[in-house]
Amino acid sequence: MTTLITRVKSRLFIRSSQKSMHALDGAYASLLRGRSLDFEDLRPYEYGDQVRDIDWRATARHGEPLIKRTRATRRHTVLFLVDTGRGMQALAEDERPKSELVVLLVGALGLLTVRHGDDFSVIHGDAGGIRRLPPGGTEGSLEQALRTLRGTIDASTAPSDRDAVLAWTARHVPRRSIVVIVTDEAPLTADTDRLLRRLRVQHDVLWLTVRDARIVPAERSAGAFDRLVDPSPPRTAPVRRRDVDSGWSVPDFVYGDTGVMAELAAQEAADTARRHQVLRRHEITHAEFDGQDAAVPTLLTMLNRRSHARL
Repeated sequence: MTTLITRVKSRLFIRSSQKSMHALDGAYASLLRGRSLDFEDLRPYEYGDQVRDIDWRATARHGEPLIKRTRATRRHTVLFLVDTGRGMQALAEDERPKSELVVLLVGALGLLTVRHGDDFSVIHGDAGGIRRLPPGGTEGSLEQALRTLRGTIDASTAPSDRDAVLAWTARHVPRRSIVVIVTDEAPLTADTDRLLRRLRVQHDVLWLTVRDARIVPAERSAGAFDRLVDPSPPRTAPVRRRDVDSGWSVPDFVYGDTGVMAELAAQEAADTARRHQVLRRHEITHAEFDGQDAAVPTLLTMLNRRSHARL
């Protein structure tokens, strides 16, 4: 059976310069922003390296671009805070399970953490309770963590409670860490705002939003065979939606109702604007993830943006 780590690696090593592992390796240093680094050695420039890492004096002496590599003076801990409530059983915007996207995001950053000799830990939970996995620093421990996250989401019967995860972390994790919050588009509350302010004082914080599938999806066109049998304009068959928390199904009259669609779009835009406003105010690096195909380049863009201090 294919391991989850193998699936993550297949995304990282895909034949595209924007998704290359090397480019992500270069951007990983942005996670250590503000940390003390010691010079280690020089190596030739490769595509994906940060221009700011070029040693210009050594480059002038040798006649080719050289990158200055540094080493952290101590090991760091990347702490993943993951919402594993029932809401994560729903679909992401790419119509695939949000749990798969969560595994990919945690796996990609976790693999980078392990490759650079740092430790990681995972805190996850829902309204039923909060759990912390033992710290790890190997691919084996990361594989176990990813399996735990996926299994917990699949088996969850309690609603999501992001604020409970944040509050538990604020109370029980005093050591400064790089905190990566993996959650969905649930609206931010006043408590979320307050907890983020407290966490931002204690830790470096990143926020990864897994975008939800559209409540009223685009209608599905009839197949080519149907059009051959009946050459009339393509028929459509709406995909029915059901809320994972309440079991409530979207009524038939909603499909195709432009007024309802406009209200949904306006509410989503307001929630997104509020989320961005809060995260920017707290100077928290953040990114939105629509699906698995664009996840790695979006991570790369986020890390590069962080390295230039533009949140």
